[in-house]
Amino acid sequence: MEELSIFVDESGDFGAYEPHSPFYLLTLVFHDQSVDITENINKLNNSLRNAGMPDYTVHTGPLIRREYDHKHLSLFERKQAFNFLYNFVRTTDITYHSIVMEKKHLDKDIGLTLQITKQFSEFFNKHMETLMQYDRIVVYYDYGQRELTHALVTLFTIFSNNVEFRKVSPANYKLFQAADMLCTLELLSLKAERKMLSNSELMFFKSEKELYKSYLKAIQKKRLN
Repeated sequence: MEELSIFVDESGDFGAYEPHSPFYLLTLVFHDQSVDITENINKLNNSLRNAGMPDYTVHTGPLIRREYDHKHLSLFERKQAFNFLYNFVRTTDITYHSIVMEKKHLDKDIGLTLQITKQFSEFFNKHMETLMQYDRIVVYYDYGQRELTHALVTLFTIFSNNVEFRKVSPANYKLFQAADMLCTLELLSLKAERKMLSNSELMFFKSEKELYKSYLKAIQKKRLN
C-alpha cells in the first residue's frame, strides 16, 4: 500500500490582527512512507545525544527566543540543537508547502478560514494527480487549534476519501519537529524581508543576510509551490 504522511504545524492564531503577530502560517510536510528515513533519524538522535541532549525535543521558535524548556541552554547549545534539526530537515527526503496569510487584510471573523480554504484548495488542485497516486494519506497534527483541526478535517476529506488523522506529540515524531522548524523559517523569511526580526532573532542569526545565506536559501529548495 502506497502511503503519504503529512505533518502539519501552524504559526499564529485565529484571533484578531495584532501588530506583534501580523501573520498566520500553515505548513505541511510531505513524506512518502516508501522512503526509509531511519538513518536520518538515528543521525539526529546521535548528534543530540553526543551533545548532552538525549531525547531532546527541538521547538524552534522558543529555542531561538530562549523560552520554556530552552531557558537553561546557552546560545552555543541552542544553535547546536537548531543546526542538528536543520541538517536533518535539509538532508531528509521530504518536501513542504506553506500557506501564508497577512491578518491585517482579512475579515476578523471568517477571513482566515476563507483564505486557508482558498489556498489549500489551490495547492491540492495543482498537485491532485500526484496525491491521488497514494492508497492512503495520513495527516499528523497535535490538535493545538480547534479551528484549524476542524478546517483540516473538512478540507482533506473533500479531496480524498482515504485520509486518516492522527493526533501527535512533537516529542514522538521528528517530522513534526521538522514541520515546526519549516513553519518558523517561513515566518522568519517574511519578517526578514520586512526588517521585522526581533532582537532575539537577530542575536541568533546575526543578520537578515546571514539567515538567508545559511538557512533559507538551501531549505526553500524543498518547497512545493
